[in-house]
Amino acid sequence: MTPRLRARSLERSFRIGGSQIPVLRGIDLDIVAGESVFLCGASGAGKTTLLYTLAGLETPESGTVEFEGQSLYSLSGNALARLRNQHMGFVFQSYFLLPELTALENALIPAMIRGTSAQVRATELLERVGLRDRMHHLPAELSGGEQQRVAIARSLINDPAILFADEPTGNLDSKNGEVIMALLLDLARDGGRTLVVVTHDEQLARRGDRTVRIVDGRLDSH
Repeated sequence: MTPRLRARSLERSFRIGGSQIPVLRGIDLDIVAGESVFLCGASGAGKTTLLYTLAGLETPESGTVEFEGQSLYSLSGNALARLRNQHMGFVFQSYFLLPELTALENALIPAMIRGTSAQVRATELLERVGLRDRMHHLPAELSGGEQQRVAIARSLINDPAILFADEPTGNLDSKNGEVIMALLLDLARDGGRTLVVVTHDEQLARRGDRTVRIVDGRLDSH
């Protein structure tokens, strides 16, 4: 099966003081359509750097990333931003909701950027994530778990082929974290979407199709 996402020979390092610290050391990774992959590893292992590089958010020093056959880092900045908006969804540890907008308005933002009307879809998504009675509330009026549900609805508004989630349960207690992860997996699988998740929680990672561990900047897959 042709991979939906393909990374080859990814290299990335960071300068700290006078030292160059390698984070990604020649990483190769294929992820197929509909697969749920969890990226795990010790703190500082490069999980988030890898996720951001796969998602077209952080340019590697060398190597390539292809999404559905398209080389991400050969695109112009505008073309790459358009591809992310139309075909990718993002959920982060911090919810990044605009405080002056309601849950419904926050969920609509990617559709507004795309220039499409998605009021009905946003309403349906918020109902699906359990916020039927909360969609006209501001973020400050919502719990952490509810804010993350809004972020999940927002990530799905443009019907993306792939979802990237960076520690999506990191700011939640264990009970809410399990609920949010189950919701993400269900929504991804229902739509045949690919899901790539960074987590430090090995128990949550076992819910996916595959766990990929980063050790010393390289992958240990099983």
